[in-house]
Amino acid sequence: MKNNVILRQFRYIFDLGDDQMIDLFAQAEVTVTRSEVSNWLKRPDHPDYQQISDPQFASFLNGFINLKRGKREGSQPPPEQRLNNNIIFRKLKIALNLKDTDILEIFDSVDMVISKHEISAFFRNPKQKQYRVCEDQFLRNFLHGLQLKYRPDGNN
Repeated sequence: MKNNVILRQFRYIFDLGDDQMIDLFAQAEVTVTRSEVSNWLKRPDHPDYQQISDPQFASFLNGFINLKRGKREGSQPPPEQRLNNNIIFRKLKIALNLKDTDILEIFDSVDMVISKHEISAFFRNPKQKQYRVCEDQFLRNFLHGLQLKYRPDGNN
């Protein structure tokens, strides 16, 4: 999935305003402007649309982790230079302090059948035999499940 699409969905799920979005970046010690955030949230066909880079989006997710779980002792870990669905999924799991059973319930809420073993395969080291790539459909359904959990009264 595209980082900008996830960012827009994330903003909606957690009902975040521009100031809150800027604060999430600040939580990861990254400074962004309101116009940058605004351009990242625009649709791709808008003339001011800008794609958010992987390191920028990783910083945003790190800021969300810091906000929800607290900052680590010492220096801020550097943002990943390359993101994939597995890393994004893992960061959301960490930030929201989700257990496997929580993730199963989220997938169940969108009528997606997935086993505990499949979930754990998404979070394994890519070099392990049991590692599984998190396809777009899994991340899309997970985000939709988060929307149902955190914004049940929102328009689907």
